[in-house]
Amino acid sequence: MNENRQVARKAIETARQCRELMAAHFLELDEAAKRGSPKIAWCTSVGPAELLRAMGFLVYFPENHSALLGATRMATDLIPTANAIGYSPDICSYLTADIGAYLTRQTPLQKAYNIESPPRPDVLVFNTNQCRDVQDWFAWYGREFQVPVVGITTQRGVGPVMKSHIEDQVAQMKAMIPTLEEVSGEKFDPDRLKETVAESLATTRLWRDVLETGAARPSPLTFFDATILMGPAVVARGTREATEYYQVLLAELKQKTATGEAAVEGERFRLYWEGMPVWGKLRPLSELMLRLQACIVASTYCNSWIFDAFDPDHPFEGLARAYIELFIVRNDDYKEEYIRNMHEFFRFDGLLFHDAKTCPNNTNSRYGMPQRLTEKLGLPTLTIHGDLNDLRCYSEEQAVTNIEAFIEQLAERRP
Repeated sequence: MNENRQVARKAIETARQCRELMAAHFLELDEAAKRGSPKIAWCTSVGPAELLRAMGFLVYFPENHSALLGATRMATDLIPTANAIGYSPDICSYLTADIGAYLTRQTPLQKAYNIESPPRPDVLVFNTNQCRDVQDWFAWYGREFQVPVVGITTQRGVGPVMKSHIEDQVAQMKAMIPTLEEVSGEKFDPDRLKETVAESLATTRLWRDVLETGAARPSPLTFFDATILMGPAVVARGTREATEYYQVLLAELKQKTATGEAAVEGERFRLYWEGMPVWGKLRPLSELMLRLQACIVASTYCNSWIFDAFDPDHPFEGLARAYIELFIVRNDDYKEEYIRNMHEFFRFDGLLFHDAKTCPNNTNSRYGMPQRLTEKLGLPTLTIHGDLNDLRCYSEEQAVTNIEAFIEQLAERRP
């Protein structure tokens, strides 16, 4: 294998428009925070953003900010500040990096957009479908800012989604409305919610189409592209801007597919990424895959913002189902069947599991799943040990050596 092989990364032209949309998102929040209007709701990334938008809030997502802390490699230095006030180094490094950033008055928004700090919340709204850490995270800020904290507690280890699951989620969502009305000063409007859910549905369908272009041979995009391009699906779902952006992006990717343009030049190996990104190592990992002619064509992480169950005609039930059907909420039988279906569609050659030290809820390599999938699918797996934000948990030398050996293993399997 040629370790000196250097390949330029293929640009996605419409990524510039993604950056512009993200800039507009943060600048709008900053302006609203300075004016005191519109009201600002902080929301977990897979929380009821549609309900908040329908009630007139601008919506800010702290997990997105934490991912920026990771991607800019600020997080590792900020985490100890949160540890010093009692937050364990073993809990979510999104939480500890973000609180550490707040306590030290640092943010990547300063350099990127000349924004002094994230916007002050008027209310914080969580959904524990990801983990309990988000509830503790928002509770800390609720105490700090003396503002209401409301949320949804989601069942875990769910197999088939039952009527009782949906009814429980709907009841919890509706129970938040009086508090949201009081904070926003607006009465809940069912028609406005339907409109917002319809826009989110349009966005999520386009995002699915974007990701499914990875099934082409060669693939026009990689997992590393998708972790950036998913930004609008996270922070702007429910808006016309997100829908229009993905229309443009999808058109570009379809054109690349039609002309056979590969995201990874000379694509030889197709991989699947299971787990969180290593945010501070996206570029070196991307460049390693280019050199190895390996394309990560699909992931569970980026698919986390595909919500097929959104239903404008029954918005509460659709939101409840969409947010409980989330991969992270489900049991192992469901997850393994999900990955089997992904393999049938994307036809990848092997699976990379990321064992994220501080994110057990998004780590699926600890209870025998890689071994079971190897037996069921006949595919090799590799587990990379690291973390989403805390780079002290990640050995780049070890990861590179293991990935190179894994690709050699895949090459040896070729006839």
